[in-house]
Amino acid sequence: MPITLPESLPAYDILAREGVMVMSEGRAARQDIRPLRIALLNLMPHKVRTETQFARLIGATPLQIDLHLIRMTEHQSRHTPAAHMAAFYRPFADVVTAGDRFDGLIITGAPIEHLPYEAVTYWDELRRVFDWTQTHVHSTFGVCWGGMAMANHFYGLPKHDLSAKAFGCFRHRVLVPASPYLRGFSDDVLIPVSRWTEMRQAEIDAVPGLVTLIASPETGPCLVEDAAHRSLWIFNHFEYDSDTLKLEYDRDVAQGVPINVPMNYYPDDDPSQPPLNRWRSHAHLLYGNWINEIYQTTPYDVAQIGRA
Repeated sequence: MPITLPESLPAYDILAREGVMVMSEGRAARQDIRPLRIALLNLMPHKVRTETQFARLIGATPLQIDLHLIRMTEHQSRHTPAAHMAAFYRPFADVVTAGDRFDGLIITGAPIEHLPYEAVTYWDELRRVFDWTQTHVHSTFGVCWGGMAMANHFYGLPKHDLSAKAFGCFRHRVLVPASPYLRGFSDDVLIPVSRWTEMRQAEIDAVPGLVTLIASPETGPCLVEDAAHRSLWIFNHFEYDSDTLKLEYDRDVAQGVPINVPMNYYPDDDPSQPPLNRWRSHAHLLYGNWINEIYQTTPYDVAQIGRA
């Protein structure tokens, strides 16, 4: 089954050319199916690139997905055309006013790791988003900074600055192979990492109920389940395209920013060679498992989401 997207959304044509099943809103409305309502709160500067990455992953399951794009109410994007934002994104305040409920919500990362949470201009509203998920979202997926921010909001867990950027593709171990989110996973997984901060395993372990599902001896905890808040946090980037780390590396080199060649990414660590994508299959597994778990547990009546 396909993911439902507006035909004028750039991701529609991109994913259709890749062979991902996409469906127009008009065609979806004629099907007698209750699609899963999945929202994406996109905090990344390049909205089109990020929305396409996540649409690709959640659109590859056998279920019909109705994707909704959300932005922070007052924050204005400087890297995405205003016309795109006006056409496809709804401010969070409008979502609240409408009383919308969602089977799933993805909260992306943001390139603001260096800032204390309280210094982020939309921090107060984001905290309202986190609280709103407890009554209006069945399952929430916080990605990178988005996951760190959820950990801080609900449990006061801090993020810690790294002396050097964790940058590249790192081996991770599956710690809870019986988790429904890790069905089909290999014991050892390669995952792209790109961050200047970290969460510490000892601090996560000190919170009853938090379970680390995937971790790396080099870059620490990666995927954490918070069952009490019906959420997952992932501090790394399964959603990345093959060239995402390359684009970040080339940008920093061009700007004279000290940066190491991303580890275990280019063949023979040679930036002149095209990088190889060695995480795509597990990316689809993880997000497909998340969608399946939502489907198995969410109320059929959307109005009942968050009321149990």
